[in-house]
This record gives sequence, C-alpha cells and structure tokens, in this order.
Amino acid sequence: MKSCFGAIFLLLLAFLFPASVDSLVRHYHFNVVYTDTTKLCSTKSIVTVNGRCPGPTLYAREDDTVVVRVTNHVDHNITIHWHGIRQLRTAWADGPAYVTQCPIQTGQNYVYNFTITGQRGTLLWHAHISWLRATVYGAIVILPKRGVPYPFPKPDKEKIIILGEWWKADVEAVVNQATQFGLPPNLSDAHTINGFPGPVLNCSSQGYTLDVKTGKTYLLRIINAALNDELFFKIAGHNLTVVETDAAYTKPFEIDTIFISPGQTTNVLLKANQPNGKYLIAITPFMDTPAIGYDNHSSFATLRYKNTPPNPKITLTKIPPQNDTPTTRSFIDSLRSLNSNQYPARVPLNLDHSLLFTISVGVNPCDTCIGRSKLVADINNVSFVLPSIALLQAHYYNIGGVFTDDFPGHPPFSFNYTGPSLRNFQTNNGTRLYRLGYNSSVQIVLQGTTVIAPENHPTHLHGFNFFVVGEGLGNFDPVEDPKWFNLVDPVERNTIGVPTAGWVAIRFRADNPGGENF
Repeated sequence: MKSCFGAIFLLLLAFLFPASVDSLVRHYHFNVVYTDTTKLCSTKSIVTVNGRCPGPTLYAREDDTVVVRVTNHVDHNITIHWHGIRQLRTAWADGPAYVTQCPIQTGQNYVYNFTITGQRGTLLWHAHISWLRATVYGAIVILPKRGVPYPFPKPDKEKIIILGEWWKADVEAVVNQATQFGLPPNLSDAHTINGFPGPVLNCSSQGYTLDVKTGKTYLLRIINAALNDELFFKIAGHNLTVVETDAAYTKPFEIDTIFISPGQTTNVLLKANQPNGKYLIAITPFMDTPAIGYDNHSSFATLRYKNTPPNPKITLTKIPPQNDTPTTRSFIDSLRSLNSNQYPARVPLNLDHSLLFTISVGVNPCDTCIGRSKLVADINNVSFVLPSIALLQAHYYNIGGVFTDDFPGHPPFSFNYTGPSLRNFQTNNGTRLYRLGYNSSVQIVLQGTTVIAPENHPTHLHGFNFFVVGEGLGNFDPVEDPKWFNLVDPVERNTIGVPTAGWVAIRFRADNPGGENF
C-alpha cells in the first residue's frame, strides 16, 4: 500500500510541476590520472581527466542538475572549477582551492553538485590549484531548454575548438622552480588547438583538422584554456559571425579575426562557402608590452572540405602582428549584449558600491627564495595569502582568524597609475575580503598600472556575470569617463582582460551569496 501511495504522490507532483520533467540530472565521473603523452616530438607523463587532454566535454541543458564525482588518483591535490557557472546557492561546488573547498587529496573523491540556472552557451572547466590546469581542462556545453531555439540561424553542426598551451617540461616542476627563484615561470613551448600543437620548428607535430561540407553552417565553440596568453584566432578565406561570449548571447557581427583572453569563450557561425580545399587555421598570441615575456609561437590547424583531393595546396592567411592593438580594439568594440525581450541586459543603474581596484606586480622579501625576494601580484597593494581553511567554510561555520573583511575598496594612496613606475614595490600581505550586501549593485573599475611593467591582466569573477560598461587607456577619470559608459547594451561576460596601462569598468548585482571572488 505504501509503494502505491508513493507512486500516486510522485504522479501528482509531475502534474503539478510539469517543468521539472524537462530538466535532467546528469552524472559524470572524472578520474584524475597520469597519462603518457607525446607532443613536440617528446613524451612525458601529465595529469589528465579520464586519460585525455583536453578532457571530456560536459553537456547539459539550462535547468539541468549536474553531478560530477571527481576521484584523485595522482600525488597532487586537485580541485575542479566550473569556469563561468553561476553556482546560485551552490558556491561550495565552484572549485577554487582554499576559497570554496579544501583540495581533494590523493585517493579521495569529491562530488560537485550544481544546477544550471539562467545560462546557455559555452564555458569551460579546469583545475583550480597550482598550474594543473595546463593539462586538466575541458569544455562545458549548455544547450537551451528543449523547444527553445537559438536567437540566430540554427547551425547544421557544432564543433568545439579549445586553445591551450604546452610545456615540454613537467609543469609543476616549472612552477616549483619559479617559486624557488621568486620569478615568473618559464614560458610554454607551444600553443595548441584541441590538444594539437601543429608543425613547429624541428618537429613535424600533427595538427588538428576541422572537417566541413560545402554549403553547411557550423557553430564553433571557441575556448581559450591557455594559462597566460591572449590569442588571435583566424581561418583563411572565411569570415566568422560572433553570436555569443562567455555563455551570453551578443548582437551578431561579422569579423575575420577573433580576439580571446584566457578563460573567455566565443561562439561563432562559420559558413562553409568556399571552394573545396584546405584552409589554414591560425592562432597567434597578442602582446603589446615589449618588457613582458610570452610564448611567441603561432600554432596551425587546417579546415578541410569534404571531397577535397589528396595533398591539395593549403590556402594561407595573413597572421595579425603580435602587437596588433587595432584588431583587438575592433573586436572588443563590436561586442554588444543581445538585449532582446527574451534576453534583456539588466545593467545596474543605481550603485550601492563603487570600487577602484588597482592591479599591479610587486616585489616582496622571501627568505626561502634564492634571490631573497619574489615577484607577487596585488590588488590595491594587497597580496592574497591562501588560508589553510577554506574561506567559505570559515564564513559558514563562523570560524575566526581565517580572514578579515577589511580589504580596501580603493587604493591606499593615489598616484599616477600609468605613469613612471614607483620605487617602493613591496606590498601588504593578508587574507582580506570586501563584504557586499545581498542584492546590492556594484561597480568595479579595474585599473592597470605600470608598477614594474605594464601588462594586460585577464580577470575572472566567480559566481557572477558582469556587464562591461566602459574601457579606456591611461588613468580612469571618475568625472569624465562615466559620461561615455554604455548602460544600454554592454557586453555580458565573466572574464575580462584589463588593457595594458588602462582600465575597464564592470557592473553586476550581488545576488549570489558566497559566490564572489576574483
């Protein structure tokens, strides 16, 4: 009798809440293992998920619940971050080590459980501890709810394009050496497209091939999973129509070169409308600061039309110069939110918090470093110190002594941020947070500086999307610059590159408790 009553009760629930029938619980099992891998004519053991790099693609629909059991079989601690997932009321599933969770130790497992709410598009997952994300990463594809079409012409097929970096050396050894010397880690040896570096000097490495059919339209889900480098992406003889960035729809526009920072995603429509043949696909780094080291290698793949004869001549393309700022500006300035009735751009207009964060590099004493000093990153002259207890755990259980909530909302003193570099490079160290009231509206101006050396700073906001309302070079002017802010249809993102010796202004609503951290 009890089982019959239970069945009737569940049936009644299905009729009362029919929307729940369309959502699923999707289960994944990620085994973190060592895998021998050959690239650039050399073999090494790397940390992977399920023996693959890039790892498996996580597929779900809007409103689905995703359950991922991660089992750690390597001798490194591990966490996985679902980069760009809002994590509404599930901040403990976000993944940054010592922020929302303690790392998963060797032989242990952890279950991530979250529901995808109000999102659809392309995101990525990657390790979020040390530099394991160099090989531990993959795509997240969020499809619209069943019966809901894309707000652009339906493609015939979809392809995932993941851009990455590759080191011949063991990446953890590279990081450990950098820590020992107090200097930046050695540069990567190549960039990759779906794990393939393509041909490089002294090594005819295999490249990725994108197969297409004449007359078909393809949705390319492009992901920059590189650790450091902003990249150009270009296909010879073909234009690309941008329709989405960071899982938020955009007003479509056509362009021949994509610019994409680490952690960003861009969906484009590709029309296979050229004669049969092979066409070069190129990714090349962007760097507009000669003082900063970077991997200056380009990587190549090919687009191949079906029925192309064997060994055809490859159609080449002109690669953008590595300091091609006009091309980056053309791409960034073209980005606009779709801002339709179905997908409105809800830009906060009245602000509860207006913050200015200066992003710099400093030099601190280091007794354990060979040079007795080390380079450190800082915001408002504060360098973050990782706690031994996860911040979210300390907040939830009211554990004292783990962090303070006195992070400065503005620089401790004003100076010419993009002028001649200061002489005093030492920063303050601490685990300091800035508290926001629930549902408050926030503006943050991220100000780049020339302290030690100017450079572009990719910045990601966990647990939120934000609107990019303004951007410029030099020092932010709080009186004049806001007059030019786009408060109608600014692009919506979760990751932004702060321009070299410049600034960017973002706005968001703090409607996700426990979810905000850069």
